[in-house]
Amino acid sequence: MSDVILQSIVKRYDQTVAVDHVSLSISQGDLVALLGPSGCGKTTTLRMIGGFVDVTEGKVLVGGRDVTALPPARRNMGFGFQNYALFPHMTVAQNVAFGLEMRRVSKAETAARVGQALDRVKLAHLAERLPKQLSGGQQQRVALARALVIEPDVLLLDEPLSNLDAQLRQEMKIEIRELQRSLGITTIFVTHDQDEALSVADRVVVMRQGRIEQDGTPDEVFETPRSHFVAEFMGVTNLLKGQREGDAHFRVASGELITVPPEARGAIGGMAFALRPERIEVAEHSGAAAVNSLEAEIENATYRGHVIDYRVRTPSGLTLVARRPAPALGGPKALGAGNKVRVSWASDAGVLVPL
Repeated sequence: MSDVILQSIVKRYDQTVAVDHVSLSISQGDLVALLGPSGCGKTTTLRMIGGFVDVTEGKVLVGGRDVTALPPARRNMGFGFQNYALFPHMTVAQNVAFGLEMRRVSKAETAARVGQALDRVKLAHLAERLPKQLSGGQQQRVALARALVIEPDVLLLDEPLSNLDAQLRQEMKIEIRELQRSLGITTIFVTHDQDEALSVADRVVVMRQGRIEQDGTPDEVFETPRSHFVAEFMGVTNLLKGQREGDAHFRVASGELITVPPEARGAIGGMAFALRPERIEVAEHSGAAAVNSLEAEIENATYRGHVIDYRVRTPSGLTLVARRPAPALGGPKALGAGNKVRVSWASDAGVLVPL
């Protein structure tokens, strides 16, 4: 197992810069998710690490060794493709053995390692089946076994769950994370799905237009986004544009004056207040005013199973989305359009982000 260091790597296609001076240090045994929308450079970055795409500038180091100019076969990396890339005419065991055969590993050792790899992914009983006889989740596990059987220093996974249904994605997220932890293998996981990144990764690297927008632990990226883009991409529905007033307040464009968290008071320039829906309290009765408290009317209530999202509007026209647990899960009774409410949140419930 090895660490991975990217030293200001660049990928250009003629005049287009797909990856723009990305530097990243990944510790041995960590699972890092490269997260972002389509076209942000995450898959190109992964393929440069794996050697499938040439690096225009910069270096890729694995375990202290410069592998920038080495072909994929000499980097000792396991690669999991989005579409599994299994050979349809080969059995499960033959697919898993392919990488070992290319390395001229003896038949006896190959058989032993294939058996061990299939045991790890709980597919030993399907060793003689063809890919077409497997479910999507089973095919994904075969692809994982094939990537791991060569005992790679680094495991690279490119959107490995995108072709699975919701239930299988949930199961495979858990299986990948448990397998990665048990093996202690350095893993880089590309995804456009925020939930996948948050639930499997030790670190989340959010990319935009070929650059790293934010790099941090899942809770850091989720709770304290550093830019308007990251806040929006991580699902912050309420992004209130405005200007800071003094050290402790922020004037929303619609006129409301709200208290901002202490760590945001030094922010300068054009800003937005990022406030997650689940941080907003909704009460039918006015009661005592909180630090940040506004009268509002419910415009729409959206039932989402475990929660209800309320879109509310204040007298000034400010629109917010608040989220409460559904009544069936112990939440308060459901409210409907037209209900008069008070919405409130703590002074440290949100963060200021630059526009």
